[in-house]
Amino acid sequence: RNYYGGNWASFSFSGLLSWIKENQQKTDTSDECEDWKTLILENEEAIFLSKKDKTIQNVEDFCYDDEDSAQDVEEAGALSKLPVFGASEAQRVAEESEKECPPMESTLPEAESREPETGSDTEPASAAEEKDMEVTSESGGPQSTALGDSTLEMGKTEAAPSEISAQEPKRIMYSQIVREGRRFNIDLVSKMLYSRGLLIDLLIKSNVSRYAEFKNATRILAFREGKVEQVPCSRADVFNSRQLTMVEKRMLMKFLTFCLDYEQHPDEYQDYENSTFAQFLRTRKLTPSLQHFILHSIAMVSETDCSTLEGLQATKKFLQCLGRYGNTPFLFPLYGQGEIPQCFCRMCAVFGGIYCLRHSVRCLVVDKASGRCKAIVDHFGQRISANYFIVEDSYLSDSVCANVCYRQISRAVLITDRSVLNTDSEQQVSILTVPPMEVGKPAVCVIELCSSTMTCMKDTYLVHLTCPSTNTAREDLEPAVQKLFNLNTEKETENEELEKPRVLWAVYFNMRDSSGIDRNSYDGLPPNVYVCSGPDSALGNDCAVKQAETIFREMFPTEEFCPPSPNPEDIIYEEDEIAPEESGLSNSPETKPESSAEESSSGDSAAVKKEEEE
Repeated sequence: RNYYGGNWASFSFSGLLSWIKENQQKTDTSDECEDWKTLILENEEAIFLSKKDKTIQNVEDFCYDDEDSAQDVEEAGALSKLPVFGASEAQRVAEESEKECPPMESTLPEAESREPETGSDTEPASAAEEKDMEVTSESGGPQSTALGDSTLEMGKTEAAPSEISAQEPKRIMYSQIVREGRRFNIDLVSKMLYSRGLLIDLLIKSNVSRYAEFKNATRILAFREGKVEQVPCSRADVFNSRQLTMVEKRMLMKFLTFCLDYEQHPDEYQDYENSTFAQFLRTRKLTPSLQHFILHSIAMVSETDCSTLEGLQATKKFLQCLGRYGNTPFLFPLYGQGEIPQCFCRMCAVFGGIYCLRHSVRCLVVDKASGRCKAIVDHFGQRISANYFIVEDSYLSDSVCANVCYRQISRAVLITDRSVLNTDSEQQVSILTVPPMEVGKPAVCVIELCSSTMTCMKDTYLVHLTCPSTNTAREDLEPAVQKLFNLNTEKETENEELEKPRVLWAVYFNMRDSSGIDRNSYDGLPPNVYVCSGPDSALGNDCAVKQAETIFREMFPTEEFCPPSPNPEDIIYEEDEIAPEESGLSNSPETKPESSAEESSSGDSAAVKKEEEE
């Protein structure tokens, strides 16, 4: 591929259009070197890899505006039509657009943080001064929240709430989307980071967090009786809520308090361990609206498939993540989820790792005697030897995966002109669960992103919809889209449709879910070849972190997984560690002249700093 991250990638708008075209055509990769098979010796055999990516299916895109008007429009400042993504390409343009809503920064604590306390305003630190993870958030007025050693700055909006709410939504044209395409960072996979999840802990521990910035999800929404409404999550939200009666508030707080230490009260749930969580909720004397909020917006679990224990665990996880960095349990990385793999690539590059774009691999070379993989052969006819090989599932051929049964994920991405729930603040990051429309259908998870997440242009919203597949993505997700949005392209629409946000552009696709597959399901893999999956359908990233750690420990059982890395300015390389003959990474036969320890230290430190800045 010519972009980072595989199916975890993010794209500019033009990049996504290129990706759509590529997956609709599904062309095979061609061999640049036809005689590479001669590199396989007599005592070796080849395990051929797939030439075609089959993880993306049923790609359909729709423009709900005049597409011809954008025929001769080019993306502003476009240097290339390659599908690139991330802050490195978009930041220069995006920062200018966000001067109206400057990011408020915070450092995530290295140790366990306290519950939030209200404090006084503080000046945000500059990006160069931040050493840990940065978090931005939005609020109606100035406020700061203490999180251990860190401060979460709440932003100030320029316009008064009355001015914002009175404004009519701007008419956004498709040509504007194309012209401002580099302001978009559109994720292939839609996820959030739990504030006490495995990925946040790993980012802090490994210092990879220094390469990313994050924004709080500002609200949890629910779709009930045809309307979108905000769900009270924290204690303050519950008691300030106008949706709940005083009796419901007490009921909800009592149940949530029980969920936080449900293990200490087994007598209250052990009779329902074989029941679904929805059935258990009905026995707790909760009103239908409270049951709906807990099931779909707090636990975020299936009504039919989730057991009582799974539901209690999910509810406890949600509650434990509240208050660490904001009023919801979730963080979202600025510039999209595709920044996360890039962050790890940046850290890897500082310590000598190499990431090759547009560099395909033809086969694995296996020694017949030992049964171990010795090397790979690339499409240039180059043979590269190694001790361990990690292969993403999509690269494996049909013969290797003959006995593998895959699940599918249905995905949709929409560009809309306003939020599904308008409030005084336009800059909202929202999570919404739409309950199943029919029996046997899954619930749909909706994540709505505003322009201050650096994922879309001003006056638009980027909406991600995800659910486990039962049909094509469009068949699975379009009913939920029609409930929430206006798809009518004609000017004359009913009043009910006018109240809904207008969809400007949409794409639907199915993505393979290869998580949870046992290694023994793959046929004929050598013991030193490890398979990792693509993205799973869960909202969080725990599956990927667990899988990475499991593979690492199988290869290096005595090593620490992702140990804390030193700050770049503190790295000092010894000459014997960077000598070409030992590193094996130099293509030059020349030897480097010797230098003093002081010169070596300062030179390497400067090189590391320069590489990090680039």
